[in-house]
Amino acid sequence: MSRAMTTIGAASVAALAIALGAAALNAQDRPGIQGSDPPHKVRLDFNRWHDSQELYDDLRALEKAYPKFLKLQSIGKSVEGRDLMVMTINNPATGPEASKAAMYIEANVHGNEIQGGEVAVYTVWYLMENYGRIPDITKLVDERVFYIVPTVNPDGRDYFLHGTGAASRSGAKPVDDDNDGLFDEDPPEDINGNNNIEQIRKYVPGEGNLRLNADDPRILEPVPAGQKGDWILLGQEGIDNDGDGRVNEDGPGSYDGNRNWGSDWQPNYIQSGAMDYPFQLPESRAINDFLMAHPSIAGTQTYHNNGGMILRGPGAEWSGEYPAADVRVYDQIGQQGERMLPYYDYIVIWSGLYTVHGGFTDWTNDGLGIISFSNELWNGNQYFNSPKLQTQQKDVTSPIAGNRADYWFDDHLEFGDEFVDWTDFEHPQFGKVQLGGWKKTQGRVPPRFMQEELAHRNMAFTLFQAAEMPLMRLGESKVERVGGDVWKVRLDIRNDRIAPTILARAAQHHVVPPDLLTADGNVEVVAAGWVANKFRPGQSDMIDQKDLRRIMVRNGHPGNTTRTIEYVVKGSGPLTVKYASAKGGTVEKRIALQ
Repeated sequence: MSRAMTTIGAASVAALAIALGAAALNAQDRPGIQGSDPPHKVRLDFNRWHDSQELYDDLRALEKAYPKFLKLQSIGKSVEGRDLMVMTINNPATGPEASKAAMYIEANVHGNEIQGGEVAVYTVWYLMENYGRIPDITKLVDERVFYIVPTVNPDGRDYFLHGTGAASRSGAKPVDDDNDGLFDEDPPEDINGNNNIEQIRKYVPGEGNLRLNADDPRILEPVPAGQKGDWILLGQEGIDNDGDGRVNEDGPGSYDGNRNWGSDWQPNYIQSGAMDYPFQLPESRAINDFLMAHPSIAGTQTYHNNGGMILRGPGAEWSGEYPAADVRVYDQIGQQGERMLPYYDYIVIWSGLYTVHGGFTDWTNDGLGIISFSNELWNGNQYFNSPKLQTQQKDVTSPIAGNRADYWFDDHLEFGDEFVDWTDFEHPQFGKVQLGGWKKTQGRVPPRFMQEELAHRNMAFTLFQAAEMPLMRLGESKVERVGGDVWKVRLDIRNDRIAPTILARAAQHHVVPPDLLTADGNVEVVAAGWVANKFRPGQSDMIDQKDLRRIMVRNGHPGNTTRTIEYVVKGSGPLTVKYASAKGGTVEKRIALQ
């Protein structure tokens, strides 16, 4: 290249840079021109797993950035003294917390079910980052209140994530699993010092029930019926700490925080993991105290894993199906969830999964009158998320067929990070064995690079549920003079959402207070009644209550329904009508008598 061409090229590059810079400046001056997404006020990462303190640090950063909307507080302590933190989201400009229906979201009841904690923090982040930018999000934050607990079991979460992090569902309250008078004395242990709790396999020629896969010796597979294998599995890595001849039989806790609730609680000999009595665990007691103190909570979501399920109660068949009106509400929300969450199924707990006694969703539905779902996060079908790949999985010659699929995915998409190669080890009880196998994060939780989609889709479903909680409105009013200072007043009372203000089962159990319709002003309420059809003349269904200024609506207001109240009043001046519902909010309207 000649010097002249080089000089011309340099000049051209300089001129182009100046032109581009000017264009960028001009773009900033022109409304509506945006070169990228708006910058995030708070930058958080959702492609890794956070321990409890990191979750709380992220929430504190959000609270500091959005002090108008957010309030972070501890509502109790775990067995080991960690805080149970709840983030409240409320816009005070649109009313106090108690005046709006609230959505309660929790996660990580079981120690090894960690991804729900990330979904919970993502929900706070997404609502705040998009308030004022996305109209639907703005409306949701203005109309609703959110209470979000990212980890109900911080002890179990940190045990899972820290150190060797054996995969325990439990919390940290000691339990004597083997009835030897000692507590938690024989847990899994990292005896080879590689910071993983692995599986133990032993070579026993001709005496085992497993064999090595012919194509991949990492894989152990059952031998055909009538044949003998050369390998057996001996459980998780560890030794016999208490000298009773058994290994790992008394690990940390070994109870179930989702079996300690008051609805249909059963003792341990019926429901394993239930503890000695309902609400014995400090975590469940603190959460219940919070729920009881916030009767405006109309919806709950508790995130578990895995299997890809949208679960509702009842947890046990003997509890009986919900009333038909309640089932219709659950079905509308759950079936929408199936559209929002690929590979997830909407399921009744006892019939589609297994029997649960003393479960959280039973307590919140039956004991507190709250529409309650539990999402089991992550479905293995999402590893190969296309019809073409799923067809290949059915071909026995395919490298992604059967139990080879997980190994193929780990080799090619996670570069072997989730598998520990089998290595020889001299075990003090079992002799020569091999240690290896999958890490604790494989299978139950998604690959980290797929976590944000999981968080967003599950959040979106839960926000749909929150949007469909009851939302009371006072609509069109009509005033007609009967004669003198006697007036007939009609007022539409609307609930444009799927959920009623009081579930049918809650009304049966009397666990939610009646809605209250009040009329105040310089008037006497002579009569009141519900209008059967405001578009057709006819008599109202008269209300037989002593004080018609305070009408109790014992069964609440149905979803997607407008009802019309008709008053006959005597007096003058404005009439103020208020509809107050524990789970549908409080609204009022001032009506001039003229």
